[in-house]
Amino acid sequence: MTPKPSPADRTSALWLGLRCRCPRCGEGPLLRGFLKIRDACPNCGLDYGFADPADGPAFFGMSLVGTLGMVAFMAFEFIVQPPIWAHLIVTFPLLAAACLAVLRPLKGWMVVEQWRRGAAPDEWQSVGKHGEGRKWR
Repeated sequence: MTPKPSPADRTSALWLGLRCRCPRCGEGPLLRGFLKIRDACPNCGLDYGFADPADGPAFFGMSLVGTLGMVAFMAFEFIVQPPIWAHLIVTFPLLAAACLAVLRPLKGWMVVEQWRRGAAPDEWQSVGKHGEGRKWR
């Protein structure tokens, strides 16, 4: 008999990630504060030790916002032709706010995808004699 799938198994990984919910149960919060990953899910107890999105959310967020923002920036520039101070007061703060706004959902999505694909904490050991007091010649 196959086990009954959890509610999170039937939910899109993108939707769970964007809502920053636990990848296993779909209910517990994934993040504590703005970007800090919790140690474990308070609802089902899933250990989030596997989660290491690193700079992925920042890279994808800046790429997405940068591409769309540049299109909007260019349209604003060619249609309205505002002075440079208007860009400094309006455009650049909007781009910075948009980059910050997408960080949290993208981080949640990357953690959910890591769990769904079976990511585990890094485990490696050196097999050579690297750094054992030998000096470069």
